[in-house]
Amino acid sequence: MPSYKQLIEFENALSEYTGAPYVVLTSRCTHSIELCMRLNNVKHVTMPRHTYVSALMVCYIVGATVEFNNDFWDYEYCYGGTNIWDSARAFNQHMYRPGQMQCLSFGAQKRLELMSGGAILLDNKENYKTLKAMAYDGRDPEYDPWYTQPSWRIGYHYNMVYETAERGYNMLKNKQLKTLGSQLVEYPDVSKLKIEI
Repeated sequence: MPSYKQLIEFENALSEYTGAPYVVLTSRCTHSIELCMRLNNVKHVTMPRHTYVSALMVCYIVGATVEFNNDFWDYEYCYGGTNIWDSARAFNQHMYRPGQMQCLSFGAQKRLELMSGGAILLDNKENYKTLKAMAYDGRDPEYDPWYTQPSWRIGYHYNMVYETAERGYNMLKNKQLKTLGSQLVEYPDVSKLKIEI
């Protein structure tokens, strides 16, 4: 029967594969980015004008202003002015960059294709604990039952479901990874979108 154990097993497997000391599983890559931006109180970013629309929307969701650049990217890019990466199309062994927060996607047309789910790679233990709670309704997994937790901070219902984690663990263990070509041409110039805020 799926349980919290599956989340821990998948986090540990991703940590070993990517080289990140800590991994926080989430429901989506966009949610990973949002949590990192909220944790770091991001107010302004620079980003490529050619990208997926949710990478822009999340900036507006957290109230950050955006400046666009013409940077070419293929598998991942860093939001300028932060240490937060949109690594939605990247997934390689030893890919983790020290001091960074790299946000992964396991959605459609990704190397580890689970059709949903995301993760945050990082190396700061305190940030790991905070992000873990933020993604899990504000819950600290050390408290069982959860309502015995003495203090809380705002949380979001962004945790990965157990079944997805179990499937991801098995696929990674069995090396069921896709090979992706460049798909940069698919992304429109999001700086030209008219978005009401």
